[in-house]
Amino acid sequence: MRTTYRMRAGRFLGILAAGLIILGVAAVLWALGLPGVAVSVFLTLGGLIALAGLWILARPPKVARLRDQDIEVRGLRTRWTDITEVGRVETTHGEAIVLRTKQPDQPILLPISWLVPKQVETLETTLRDKLNAAHGYTIWDGTAPGDTDGAE
Repeated sequence: MRTTYRMRAGRFLGILAAGLIILGVAAVLWALGLPGVAVSVFLTLGGLIALAGLWILARPPKVARLRDQDIEVRGLRTRWTDITEVGRVETTHGEAIVLRTKQPDQPILLPISWLVPKQVETLETTLRDKLNAAHGYTIWDGTAPGDTDGAE
């Protein structure tokens, strides 16, 4: 099973806005009667940037891809058995989910501000569940295995 988490689309509104501003500049240049070459350059540039902004809003970049055997974060693929801990840390760019690996100097950071807010808790739960499964851990239900004998 594979689950993909993408960046918040709102992070990319600036690209669309820049394209629309350049299209506005083209309209102003046309209204001022400047040569058609200048207007067409701004029109083409603004149109391409606006289309790119719409494309990114419709399909934001992938941040994390969770598979049964490994996780891929921003292109870096790591096996679940190489991850020792999942938690949160405070960074200079805000809070992040950290995946600590067997190599202590190479943690994998996933900034929370990149994710859709309602996906953060689901992602953390899924990460912990996959990590537990990879290491053979189960949630203890308060009973001992094979505890069928009652007290005498």
